[in-house]
Amino acid sequence: MKIFHGTESANIALPCVLTLGVFDGLHLGHQKIIRTVVERAKRTDAVATAITFDPHPRAVLHPESAPPLLQTLDQRLSYLKFLGIEQAIVINFSMEFASQSAEEFIRDIIHDRLRAKEIYLGQGFAFGKGRAGNIELLRRMAQELGFHADEVGEVKLRGRRISSSQIREDLLAGRVNNARRMLGRPYGVEGVVVRGDRRGHTIGFPTANLQAHNRVIPKYGVYATAALIDGVWRRSVTNIGVRPTFGGENEPSVETFVLDFDGDLYGTALRVRFLHRLRDEHKFNGIDELKAQIERDAKRAGNYFARPGVRSMLDLL
Repeated sequence: MKIFHGTESANIALPCVLTLGVFDGLHLGHQKIIRTVVERAKRTDAVATAITFDPHPRAVLHPESAPPLLQTLDQRLSYLKFLGIEQAIVINFSMEFASQSAEEFIRDIIHDRLRAKEIYLGQGFAFGKGRAGNIELLRRMAQELGFHADEVGEVKLRGRRISSSQIREDLLAGRVNNARRMLGRPYGVEGVVVRGDRRGHTIGFPTANLQAHNRVIPKYGVYATAALIDGVWRRSVTNIGVRPTFGGENEPSVETFVLDFDGDLYGTALRVRFLHRLRDEHKFNGIDELKAQIERDAKRAGNYFARPGVRSMLDLL
């Protein structure tokens, strides 16, 4: 996938079928839009294209209420590629850009510069000054300029609309199973493994202390997780919290114990996906009590991973 920062590059492949949006998390609703774009691009001999914005528009327009993002920009672009997008255009969202009218953006960027054959929006999405760039405006201008515009219906799960804000809410409440259903895959964080205080080594459960790049971290507690090591998803248990047994810390830590693994992960990039919540974080009366609980956690996680459905899911990660 080719990535362009801005729309000025002469190397952008034309013509295209495109969509635009922040696409935070690339949940099932986003995936439906992307599939439509990819399928239509193949049918019309065009380039499947996604325009996305960085930073989040609300971070510029209303920073006091800007949501923490589920993905970093690199993670978002990587998954767009996985879904079949051939080129992604990243627009730096600024106050100057926000002042541009929707009509100007459609005429100058979508039509003149990108020569879009077709454009698809998610239901209710709007862009441009005053959020005037909705599907009704696009359809009117499409008749004038000679392209096709349509809206892709929303996706619901158990009667509830799937949204990035609902996924954030579920993750912050520890409902990682709900988040997984809406994302179509387990929620994951990634970062670099840094040196901790090595307490895990002293009690027989060495952990990888992850300095996570993602801003949304699930609720404090212990989870059955999958950790990507050398291209293989391995069974693991991850604790999120402030380690109250050892006096507590100001910043939460993400510590992953990889089952049946004794390699050195310091300094490596690690991806961890959250599969199932095991328990809340607790304060224990000393090392022995904590060690006994970790042993129980590892056993519960092992039982979870032994389920046929979970085994097959790990193969698909």
